[in-house]
Amino acid sequence: MQIPKNYLRIAKISLISLLAIVLIAGGIAFAKREALLNAAIKRVIDKAERDYDLELKIESASFVGLSSVQFKNISAVPRDRDSLAKIENFKIGVKLFPLIFGDIKLAEINLDGGIINLIKKDSISNYDFLFRKSKSNNTTTTSEIDLANFANNLINEMLYKIPDDMDIRNFKIKLQDDSNLVDIHTTTAKIDGGEVSSSIKINGNESTWHIEGSVDPDDKQLNLMLFADNKKVELPYLEKKFGLKLNFDTARTEMKGLKRSGDELKISGLFEVKNMLVKHARISAADVIVEHASMDAEMLIGENFISIDSASTIHLKDVDIHPFIKYTVSPSKIYELKIRTDELDAQQIFNSFPQGLFESLEGIQVAGKLQYSLDFYLDAEKPDDVIFSSRLKNKGFKIKKWGKTNLQKINGSFVYTPYEYGKPMRDIIIGTENPNFTPIDQISPYLKNALLTAEDPSFYSHNGFVEESIRKSIATNFKEKAFKRGGSTISMQLVKNVFLNRQKTLARKIEEILIVWIMENGRLSSKQRMFETYLNLIEWGKNVYGIGEASQYYFSKHPSELNVGESIFLASIVPRPKSGLYRFEGDGSLRSNLASYFNFIGGIMAKRGMTPPDSNYYGFYSVRLRESLRSGLPTDSLVVDSLLINSDLEEDGFLQQLLMIKKIDSLQLKQNTKTRNISKDTSTNTVLPNRKEKREQRKLERKPPKTDQ
Repeated sequence: MQIPKNYLRIAKISLISLLAIVLIAGGIAFAKREALLNAAIKRVIDKAERDYDLELKIESASFVGLSSVQFKNISAVPRDRDSLAKIENFKIGVKLFPLIFGDIKLAEINLDGGIINLIKKDSISNYDFLFRKSKSNNTTTTSEIDLANFANNLINEMLYKIPDDMDIRNFKIKLQDDSNLVDIHTTTAKIDGGEVSSSIKINGNESTWHIEGSVDPDDKQLNLMLFADNKKVELPYLEKKFGLKLNFDTARTEMKGLKRSGDELKISGLFEVKNMLVKHARISAADVIVEHASMDAEMLIGENFISIDSASTIHLKDVDIHPFIKYTVSPSKIYELKIRTDELDAQQIFNSFPQGLFESLEGIQVAGKLQYSLDFYLDAEKPDDVIFSSRLKNKGFKIKKWGKTNLQKINGSFVYTPYEYGKPMRDIIIGTENPNFTPIDQISPYLKNALLTAEDPSFYSHNGFVEESIRKSIATNFKEKAFKRGGSTISMQLVKNVFLNRQKTLARKIEEILIVWIMENGRLSSKQRMFETYLNLIEWGKNVYGIGEASQYYFSKHPSELNVGESIFLASIVPRPKSGLYRFEGDGSLRSNLASYFNFIGGIMAKRGMTPPDSNYYGFYSVRLRESLRSGLPTDSLVVDSLLINSDLEEDGFLQQLLMIKKIDSLQLKQNTKTRNISKDTSTNTVLPNRKEKREQRKLERKPPKTDQ
């Protein structure tokens, strides 16, 4: 179909007219650009003073060429604060074509001579205005943020600010607080044709860093590496400020692509580090050295979630790990984590452990195949429905040679050294050479059953872990927003005491789990021997270790002579062994707030045929402290401990039931008699009254009763 000539003539005239208007407008703008620039600078200066109490000064500003602006002697000083910044010469140029579409992309940056001072003294800093809301911005919004859109805009804005050409010379950043000073001096930093190079001096001549690589903002790609001259990149500020020791040979990051597809944003990238050393009191007591680690990451960001896709791979020496991590922000917060590995040679896995992370396992030689999987899902609005599953499958796994620690040492006599606040107490022989050592067949069955009921009911049937207990522990701790319930089995407690230091670090906890798995799956020791060892070394009071010492200390008895009440008492103090003496009255009888605990533990034991049913609180009234310990007993009352135990009971959660134990009617207690008449309120279940509640009750008792007028 041929377009009529008159239509073409009209289109041509329209285009010429539009071009003429653009040229005229451009000419007017060009002629008045200095005035427009000065007006824009004045608006910025006024806004800085009005909204942020920041005095901003610019000695001169003028156009250079068509699209570049040259600034001289810029300074920024917050009101009543130290000077924040000073820049001597600064030139910036923008690309003209993107401006037509409203995008500001930088063409060049030149900076010669400048300093930024970030100073904090006590609680006052010269940069706190950066974290304050603008005085003129009093509006609030409750609308939800589209995370994909927000991330896409943010990343593009950052990429647009990377210039095609950059030349920075003699630029300093100083960070100073009450006790630390960091001086970062960029002597040169250049971008030339997409190639990046720089030289950065840290704290004078202490170290020289380099950032090198390439950037391509238009294709949304970058590849940058950080390293130092003839030494590691070190961050002493982190160690002084946060106790984190961190250094490495090289660190590299690469953004391979950024793609928006529908409601999702996909970011492909790589992170890599070589010879990294990490040390922190919460991570490990020793230096942890990671020779080579990297991650090929596929990040997905949706309207309401951020995730690391399962297509991502973590490389740790010879081991590849496939993670899936997802955080959903609405309508409820949901946390998801999945980890998968392929079936791998077991020795490869042990060789890939970072040096210093698992001291007991260093040098170990193993055979066989291992494959690991983890599934975790938690909805913040339904924490009781948390999903937790952890599996380490093996094919022909066995120990060929021990490393630093022989995990079979518990099968014979060995020396155990308990620690208090990091200091050794005394050496204890766990074996027949010790007169207090008690073989398991000479320990009262009441004690063994009471302890198993309270601490680990499924000890003889599980393989070191009870997932249901861990799941309930996660749910409880999440709801309480604090560590209220543990998930340790007897196997885990034994390993912690025998093979590991007592420092509470992440590395020690993971090492504990690994050793338990090796012991249980490798059948390194029988359950009977593990339980016997456990009973003979755990703490039962101040400097009281093992059941032989405990039974003599509290009751002047051999462990074989313990009755059901004494056994339940000893089981009750395992989580807090130094609380033992606080459980007694001055006459040697137990305090009343333990009665419901006895009834609960004894009831479970009776249901399992471990003791006859007893309506009189399963030996509670028969327990008497050794007479020589009664004088000078602590006077503070102590509510019965909530057991941080691991249960696999048919009842609906051991801890929940323990905390919902029967209320004791304290008004009917006869405090000065050796026998106590306890009345239970069977109409409701509640927690035992705490000290505050008891004080309030006593106040009510002292008030005279009201009478009718």
